[in-house]
Amino acid sequence: MSDIRNSSSLFSHDNLGAVCIDTKRVLDACRDRDCYENVRVYLTAEGEDVLDAATNIRARSANIICAYVGVDDVPFNCGFFRISIRYYVLLDFEACLGLGRSQTFAGVVVLEKEVILYGGEGSVNTFSSSPDRGFCSACEAGSIGTTAPVAIVEAVEPIVLGTRVVDCGCPCSAGEYIEIPENVSESVGGTLRISTDGPRLYISLGTFSVIRLVRSAQLIVQATDYSVPDKECTSADNDDSPCSIFNNISFPEKRFRGSECNTTERNSGRGKGGCGCGK
Repeated sequence: MSDIRNSSSLFSHDNLGAVCIDTKRVLDACRDRDCYENVRVYLTAEGEDVLDAATNIRARSANIICAYVGVDDVPFNCGFFRISIRYYVLLDFEACLGLGRSQTFAGVVVLEKEVILYGGEGSVNTFSSSPDRGFCSACEAGSIGTTAPVAIVEAVEPIVLGTRVVDCGCPCSAGEYIEIPENVSESVGGTLRISTDGPRLYISLGTFSVIRLVRSAQLIVQATDYSVPDKECTSADNDDSPCSIFNNISFPEKRFRGSECNTTERNSGRGKGGCGCGK
């Protein structure tokens, strides 16, 4: 008991002086830009019907809806880990159907990349408590210890670089990803079709990402007293008139200078220029 009391005296209990914190230490990190050229877009049956009847296609937006990140040991390279990343990107398209008519439809693409980073050597298993697990609970996935580092991926929304429609008569590229999670398919409001006899839609995307490998670390830092904010909270109940609230909003000068870029891409896959449905 005396050893425990002596060890605890190293840290202050009044939020002053040296304190020990448990945080994530970055062991290795990298940044990258990736260009994915001619990646197949998976569509629903309704989306394929629109694609078959379209004279012009453009992509309006691209958003990462979820991602898989895996960490595996690199054989014969102690301390290095392979990070496997798989992005599921939801795409919103607009198709010209002739006579000034347009229709929107959605699709999904799968982007993959791998990097190798240094993650150090783990010699202990890490476990943590959870209020959801009792004394007689079974050994669940969250209660299993691991010595591997944790990979963190930060990525901006993909930039659309171009679209292309390939007819069924020509050879299609091999190695297309064919396993789409159910929750990803639900994001387009229907079942995504893997095999199809009609035209196929391909897209080129650019991504920027930052990838880090981190491990838990206990650090001693110099701390001061708890900081109390000086700013007072503003009540959500405001009895002012709508015009009074509007007059307090700053004038959006940048919107009128033309300094803010519109990130919406207007790339077409069929035909040249516009089709009269969206200029």
